[in-house]
Amino acid sequence: MKSGTPVCNFCILRELRKRENLSIAELASRSGVSASVISKLERNVSTAELDTLYRIARALGTTLAELIGLAEERGAQVAAEERYRSGDFSFRRVGYGNIRCMRAVAAKGARLSTPELHKDDYEILWVLRGRVRFVLPNETHLLEAGQSIQFDALLCHTYEVLEDCELFIAHLKKNKRF
Repeated sequence: MKSGTPVCNFCILRELRKRENLSIAELASRSGVSASVISKLERNVSTAELDTLYRIARALGTTLAELIGLAEERGAQVAAEERYRSGDFSFRRVGYGNIRCMRAVAAKGARLSTPELHKDDYEILWVLRGRVRFVLPNETHLLEAGQSIQFDALLCHTYEVLEDCELFIAHLKKNKRF
């Protein structure tokens, strides 16, 4: 980062304000922060004290932490896929801080149950091709191409492949934003 470059870019305020259908004057009135300060922040020509940002965040219906997180200068993240096998399933996986996405393929008769791999995540299973019996402790679902299910990944669960399949599986960390 260049010397003198702000750590946060509050141009995001304009987008948040417009999403709430607020003018600068209306946001100023709601937050108690002057319109000129809001305008300077939106143009990223000024910085603000935490108290000022807190009042703006509350007026926009968000938290200070979320506002700063949105304003923090970040570039896109690039990840390389990892290929691996688990039982009769072949996987391709990419992961980021709050999500892991997997493409899995398996032949009819394959079965997978690996609860020890799961953390405190939500899991989404989307059947792209084929049919899968999905078993939870107190329920069973027959899923066909185009269907998906979301569940708490800490629950013991099993995939039973009824016809050759291709699956998309996502593990989303709880209490995190995308």
